[in-house]
Amino acid sequence: MAVAEPLETAKRVAQQAGKLLPTKKKQRSGWQSLVPRAITRKGIVLERHVREGRFQRSLAFITAASGLFTGLEVGYQHYRGSYGQRIMYTPFILSFALGIAGTWAMFSRWAARTVLRLVSLITFIDGVVGFYFHIRGVARKPGGWRIPVFNMVMGPPVFAPLLFSTVGFLGLVTSFLRREDAPENALPGLSKPRSPWLSWLPRSWSREGLVLEQDVREGQFQRLLAVATVLSAFFSWAEALYSHYKNNFSFRIQWSPIIIAPLLMIAGIGTIWSRTVARTLLPVISLLAMLNGMIGFFFHARGVMRRPGGMKKPLYNIIYGPPVMAPLIFSASGFIGLVTSLLRRAK
Repeated sequence: MAVAEPLETAKRVAQQAGKLLPTKKKQRSGWQSLVPRAITRKGIVLERHVREGRFQRSLAFITAASGLFTGLEVGYQHYRGSYGQRIMYTPFILSFALGIAGTWAMFSRWAARTVLRLVSLITFIDGVVGFYFHIRGVARKPGGWRIPVFNMVMGPPVFAPLLFSTVGFLGLVTSFLRREDAPENALPGLSKPRSPWLSWLPRSWSREGLVLEQDVREGQFQRLLAVATVLSAFFSWAEALYSHYKNNFSFRIQWSPIIIAPLLMIAGIGTIWSRTVARTLLPVISLLAMLNGMIGFFFHARGVMRRPGGMKKPLYNIIYGPPVMAPLIFSASGFIGLVTSLLRRAK
């Protein structure tokens, strides 16, 4: 009996320990049960990479694609203006340079930190300069800003250059991220060396820049990218309103980006203040914006094919028909919002 009691006690302890250990795999919950296991696993890995700031290659691809889409859009818009000023060539050249730099950054860490960063910064500045020239172009039309609605509609699109700047901003963010194969956590006690560009700034600015760079590298810049989402959605909304108003809103679906873009702006503003909005409302509206942009791309392509001559005169109809790539730029705004919803907030 004296020997049996310790054995019984050990048996009970082993049974209790067995209850605490997981005996079977946890069942997938909710939407995960509707998705194949391989896709779900990849989605979880992708979400973890985004939250940890380890998605440089993926965002470099998006930057390259956005640069090319914007380049085609700017190219034939400025062709309509007959390239009246030499500076009108700069966004067309820079957009393809950004596409090349983004593609290079997908395969080279060095290119991501140097070439992509430099080209993105020049692209961002070029968009701001273009904004000034577009404002001046409206002011130089008969009546200038005394007839704002007419001259903004018939003149150069005012906010288009700032939409181009957001692509440059996306490239800048990409250049500070970590690669997908980077270690999850840096070794404690080791500080990252200062970037060369920080030495050009005053000490107070360089300190803030170092903190911001570290937050980006660790995926803790949700509020910053939320602001970029709001601005990108606003610029896309202004462009859609400009283009569809000129077409007199001939189809009801032309109102959809006019309605969805403000919703994306509201979700982005809410994300700045609320973690809950970032996790619930923002991803839903962002996915809706991405889907709407893809549908718009189909309708714009169909509009080109329905013009006289159709695809028998592709160059003429693409230039003077509906802007084919513009809806995909709106989809890019939704993609920025979706990435924002997966990021972490700075401590």
